[in-house]
Amino acid sequence: MTVLAAAASQTSTGEAVQFWILGTVAVLGALSTVLMKKAVHSALSLAGTMIVLAVFYLANGAYFLGVVQIVVYTGAIMMLFLFVVMLVGVTAADSLKETIRGQRWLAAGCGLGFGVLLIAGIGNASLNSFNGLGVANAQHGGNVEGLASLIFTKYVFAFEITGALLITATVGAMVLTHRERTERARTQRELSEARVRGSQLPPLPAPGVYARHNAVDIPGLLPDGTPSELTVMRTLRERGQVRDVSGESLEQLRALEQRSEERLGRDNEDEEVAK
Repeated sequence: MTVLAAAASQTSTGEAVQFWILGTVAVLGALSTVLMKKAVHSALSLAGTMIVLAVFYLANGAYFLGVVQIVVYTGAIMMLFLFVVMLVGVTAADSLKETIRGQRWLAAGCGLGFGVLLIAGIGNASLNSFNGLGVANAQHGGNVEGLASLIFTKYVFAFEITGALLITATVGAMVLTHRERTERARTQRELSEARVRGSQLPPLPAPGVYARHNAVDIPGLLPDGTPSELTVMRTLRERGQVRDVSGESLEQLRALEQRSEERLGRDNEDEEVAK
């Protein structure tokens, strides 16, 4: 047992190289999470940091924690948070005005306290010697077996209380978001009638007035000669980019076409005379 503990407390060259490389990546990811301007980039940096932590767990023999870190935290929670941020959309136009007075000083104090605890923990770990996970896993026949033995024997009450708190929080969130129905639920027929009431059921007519002009900004004409607004998309109508196809505009277009034909005819006659 003494030899096993001594072997577990020693650090090989490969472990040291792995620690310094992945530790640098984890620190850079953590800094990027705080310093990135876009929330999506911060979420991706945090996911990368969690993956590096999972690799640390696996390298130290904590296989259960490593798998849980990847499956639960990185694969489920972080990806869900990332998808929500991408769907909702967080832009630089969002207000950065401080809504809670003194929250920045409070955050700075919490960060300073966390830094002191982190430095104290690292100093304590460097001064004392630990047996490592190798001895703990050997006592119970494996990492998963050791965790199960601790959770369901020594820490069973803390585990149950934590589960009760999580269930209470879930039920509380459901109660807070629940809305009491004050009216009768509408049937499927009523819902379908509400969807089609006042809307255009058949396909919209195609744009364009003449065979030579079928642009999307030219409204089509109704049988009485008036333009139909349904033939032009709503975006162009709101922008005011719809061409005028009134009677006066059509007369001006006909006159322009006639002058063009006359000018082209004169040019052809001049070319024939020149020949």
